Amino acid sequence: MKGSYILLIEVENDREIEIGKLGKIRFKKGFYAYVGSALNGIEARVKRHLRKEKRLWWHIDYLLSEAVIREVICVESDRREECSIARNLEKQFDSIKGFGCSDCKCPSHLFFSKNLEDLRGEFQ
Repeated sequence: MKGSYILLIEVENDREIEIGKLGKIRFKKGFYAYVGSALNGIEARVKRHLRKEKRLWWHIDYLLSEAVIREVICVESDRREECSIARNLEKQFDSIKGFGCSDCKCPSHLFFSKNLEDLRGEFQ
């Protein structure tokens, strides 16, 4: 399957995490939606995100070394849709500036909510 995906992630306690070249970022306890794309196959990309043993490469790799994926939502498409999904989330949720968007002009691809249901509701 090709397209975009959203990882719903839980950070169980307030913490500061070193995120590659972004440096140390303070993450509040709560839930985060990370928007990514995988036009060469969502299954393989998500499988990589779920692995604990991996080279830390993308911003999300650093966060996932300290957090837990609670849910994965897939959006099948032949086109890159991640930026339009991110723009929609940006209207309703706080974001981590510069996270996951070094290859586009979006302000962020990571969004925060205290409540998992609020994030989940965006995709039902």
